[in-house]
Amino acid sequence: MMVFLSISPLQSLLFAAGLRPTPAQATAVSWILKDGMQHVGKLICSNLGARMDSEPKRWRILGLHDVHGALCYAVILLISLKELLLHELILLLAFLCHIIKILIILAFYAAADVLYDLGTGLEVMSPLCPHLFLEVAGLGNFAKGMAVVAARATRLPIYSSFAKEGNLSDLFAKGEAISTLFNVLGLGAGIHLASNICSSMQGKLIRGSFPILKILNTLQLVVAPLLSIIHVYSVCEEMRATPVNTLNPQRTAMIVAEFVKTGKISSPADLRYQEDLVFPERLIEDAGNVKVGRSLHEVVSPSKLRQFKETFHEEKFLLNRGSRWTDMILEHDATGEDALRGWMVAAYASDMERLAREPSTNISQEAYEKMNSVFSPFLAELQAKGWHTDRFLDGTGSRFVF
Repeated sequence: MMVFLSISPLQSLLFAAGLRPTPAQATAVSWILKDGMQHVGKLICSNLGARMDSEPKRWRILGLHDVHGALCYAVILLISLKELLLHELILLLAFLCHIIKILIILAFYAAADVLYDLGTGLEVMSPLCPHLFLEVAGLGNFAKGMAVVAARATRLPIYSSFAKEGNLSDLFAKGEAISTLFNVLGLGAGIHLASNICSSMQGKLIRGSFPILKILNTLQLVVAPLLSIIHVYSVCEEMRATPVNTLNPQRTAMIVAEFVKTGKISSPADLRYQEDLVFPERLIEDAGNVKVGRSLHEVVSPSKLRQFKETFHEEKFLLNRGSRWTDMILEHDATGEDALRGWMVAAYASDMERLAREPSTNISQEAYEKMNSVFSPFLAELQAKGWHTDRFLDGTGSRFVF
C-alpha cells in the first residue's frame, strides 16, 4: 500500500516542478528529493534507536517525541537551499508552523505510518504551491525518511517476540516476503491508476470555476486519505495483537500492579491488549506510581545520595518516594530482575501507606522485606509465562554508577 501511495505523488511532484516525465528529469527529481532530504530524515531518526527498543509498538505506530526539533532543522535546511522574498518567507514559515503543529499532534498517534502518509500528502499537495515546490516536497520526503527508519528499526524486536524456537531469520524472511508481495501488488495497482485515470492533470482535476473546487474534486485527495486511514488502522490492529515479551517501564508496571492486586501474572499474549500505545509513560497507581528514567540530579541531591543508596545497599536501584510519584533510578548494569524488585518495593510501600491508619517511617523497609518474601516464586512464574527478565529496556532513561 505504501508503494501504491508513492506512484501518484510522483506525478504531482513532476507537474509542480514544471517538468515533463522524461526519464532523465524524473531521475534528477527523485535524487534531489528522495536521496537528499529523505536521507537527512533517516540520519536524524537513527539517533533515537534506544527508544525504539523500549517501545517498538509505539514507534511503529505511535509517538515521536523529537519530531518537532528534527522538522525545525529540516525547515532551516530547506530555506537555505532557496532564496525567498520576504513575503514568501513569512507565508512559508506560517505554513510550516501549522504543518509542524499537525505533525506533533499526529505523532502521538502514529509515528512511522502517519508520518509516511503525511509526507505523501505533502507531495500530492505540491501542485498547489509550485513556487514552494522544493520546500513542500522536501519536507514531505524528510518526514517519510524518518518514518522509514522508525518502521524498519522496530521490525526486529517485534519479530523477536514470535521467535519461540530461535528461528528469527526464518520469521524475518517470511515477513519480508509478505511485505514484498503486497508491495508488488500495490505497485501494479498504482501504475494502473496513474496510467489510466491520472495520466494528466485534467484526469486528476474536474474542471471548475475556482481552483479550490478543482482541489476538492481531485481524485487523489479522495483516494490517498482513504488508503492512509486503512493503512494506519491496519498497522494499529497489527501492533495491538503483537505480544512483546521484553520488560519496559509500562509492561513492568502492569505486571507488578496485577501481582500486588490479585497475586496473578499475565503472559505477554494476555497483556498485549492492555498496553497503552498512546501514552505508555502514564503512571499506574497500583504499581506505586513509579517514574523511571529521570536524571540523578533531578531525583536526589548529592548530599543525600549515600543515604538513599544505604537504604537498599545490596540492590541496584534507588527509590525516592514523593507525594505524587516514586522516582526509581537503576544502576548502569541493572537487569529486568532489578527493575522488578524496585517496582515491587514501591508498589508494596504505596499499598501499605494507603492502608495504614497513621504514618510510619519504616514503610520502605517493611515493603522491602515483603518483596523479598515473594520475589523468588514471583520471578519463577514470570519466566515460566515467557517473559525475558535478563534485561530492562528503559529507552534513554538515565542510570547511575556508584
